[in-house]
Amino acid sequence: MYKFLDIFFVVFHTALIIFNLFGWIWKPTRRLNLITLLLTGASWFILGIFYGIGYCPLTDWHWQVLHKLGIYDVPNSYVQYLIRRLTGVDLNAGLVDALTVFLFFIALTMSVIFNFRNRIFKSS
Repeated sequence: MYKFLDIFFVVFHTALIIFNLFGWIWKPTRRLNLITLLLTGASWFILGIFYGIGYCPLTDWHWQVLHKLGIYDVPNSYVQYLIRRLTGVDLNAGLVDALTVFLFFIALTMSVIFNFRNRIFKSS
């Protein structure tokens, strides 16, 4: 069961990350993209006050599954873990974190612009 959950988290969490980054591109997914980005930001920066900045419940749950599988050597960053797991490359944690936050804010900016562009550009 834990092996299934491990694969589920890799697939689901990766799909969510990709959707967060690119979901603003397609008109039908823009509203949901903005919602998932806002939830991600709330998790990182509001729950992060209590659990550590960048906190993600999906990462927390996945780490619990990995611990049940006897895997304890996991980084703090899920993106760093994902890169290591998929490519075998162990990148610098600070670089991965900075790039993750940078891309998050780019995606959030694009999502806000595309979700509200008629309102933004009409008032100018």
